[in-house]
Amino acid sequence: MQYTNPVLSGFYPDPSICRAGEDYYLVTSSFEYFPGVPVFHSRDLVHWRQIGHCLLTEKQLSLANAWSSGGIYAPTIRCHDGWFYMTTTNVGGIGNFYVRSRQPEGPWSDPIPVMQKGIDPSLLFDEDGRVYFQSNCSGDPGDGIYQCEIDISNGSMLTESRLLWKGTGGAHPEAPHLYKINGLYYLMIAEGGTEYGHMVTIARSSDPYGPYEPCPHNPILSHRSLKSSLQAMGHADLVQAHDGSWWAVCLGIRPVSYPMRHHLGRETFLAPVTWTPNGWPVIGKEGRIEPVMEAPKLLPVRWPDKPVRDNFDEGRLRYDWTFLRNPKENSWSLQGYPGHLALKGNQATLDDASSPAFVGRRLCHFSCSAAAAVDFQPVHDGEEAGLTVYMNEKYHYDLVIKERSGSRMVLFRRTVGLMRTETWHDCGAGTVVLRIEARPEVFTFFIQQDELGPVEVGRGETHLLSTEVAGGFTGIFLAMYASASRTTGQSTPALFDWFDYEPAE
Repeated sequence: MQYTNPVLSGFYPDPSICRAGEDYYLVTSSFEYFPGVPVFHSRDLVHWRQIGHCLLTEKQLSLANAWSSGGIYAPTIRCHDGWFYMTTTNVGGIGNFYVRSRQPEGPWSDPIPVMQKGIDPSLLFDEDGRVYFQSNCSGDPGDGIYQCEIDISNGSMLTESRLLWKGTGGAHPEAPHLYKINGLYYLMIAEGGTEYGHMVTIARSSDPYGPYEPCPHNPILSHRSLKSSLQAMGHADLVQAHDGSWWAVCLGIRPVSYPMRHHLGRETFLAPVTWTPNGWPVIGKEGRIEPVMEAPKLLPVRWPDKPVRDNFDEGRLRYDWTFLRNPKENSWSLQGYPGHLALKGNQATLDDASSPAFVGRRLCHFSCSAAAAVDFQPVHDGEEAGLTVYMNEKYHYDLVIKERSGSRMVLFRRTVGLMRTETWHDCGAGTVVLRIEARPEVFTFFIQQDELGPVEVGRGETHLLSTEVAGGFTGIFLAMYASASRTTGQSTPALFDWFDYEPAE
């Protein structure tokens, strides 16, 4: 049997994986989006379903100071002695910390800070009871991977931080994971930056503090200068399956066109791992990952397909939905207008690095359609509500209902850095269906009312919202949102009756 990469499509970067018996759990970075650190479950390493988030409360995850592509960086998940541990960095807040839970779906504990500096933390539970904490940071010896021993009950450092390895010379040695395999300590890291020169390198030692001997065939994974539909492969984590085989998860991107540009974000890939006679790992086929590969020889366990439509009839939002930073109080509700998601705007708009009334999901397919039925009657000057294709506050396409000269109209707006275009379209009374058709190189926007067919109102190129143009570490979100009057702060609730997301590939 074969499987297709990526195994998690869309903005799911920096994957980390652990095994508990015959179950596998995976987490990824979430940056400025809330809740933080999505958790996935699999029985066969290929088919994954989201079962929750690690960081569900503002006490666990404060994003008040999170800039775009700030917030949560590079989590690691580990299972030890009946507990699950997730360690990560809130770069605009607490810094390095971990949370723990008896169940991977949660609830997870309050954050336990670790005073070692840097980002991309990881944990190794050794057989003698010691717990080693690694991160990428700077010190007098230089940039590289540093380590200390911690008390896992309270996060206190039991030793000073010591430099383990600077890597092989590539830029930004980061994403450390330390493993103990056959009595040796293997330190796997990422180098080259999370861009087209990304790579995975590894070293080993008989002592957890080294010295570390680099693998003679580093990098053990890289697509740099490779003619492939998959690029920027790196930031890997290893797991041994319950049949004894070894596997790696890593991030990568799928550029759409030349010059290469990607807009879905960094995604999660899976590859087999083999070992040389000298005990060094090889990821994929000689350090390369293919779009289609041979699946693990585990019993396939597929999860039900996600429904196309969310009618907002449940008592909570589905796991797909996230907010832009911590949502402001009373900005959304499923109870106020039963069967609807109600958004009540505030003075933050999509142009601000703030917390507008925003409920979005990741764009996970190059070709798909998204639509929402919204009832919104603006009465205050400047308020608006609708859909957005959102990369960050400087790069987004919006389809919104808004008042203009006393009439309710639909505005299609493209914001690309300092450039902005706007076109207005007539809009009758009642519910409006706003629709977005995504294709690899273009988004097309439609409005529909009553029994009339959809009317195209505008287009926007995908590459203008790509990372190569917009910058940052995230991917595109499709979101419902609302904003209030900038002058008075007054707003009218926008009622979303349903939202559809339907892949077309």
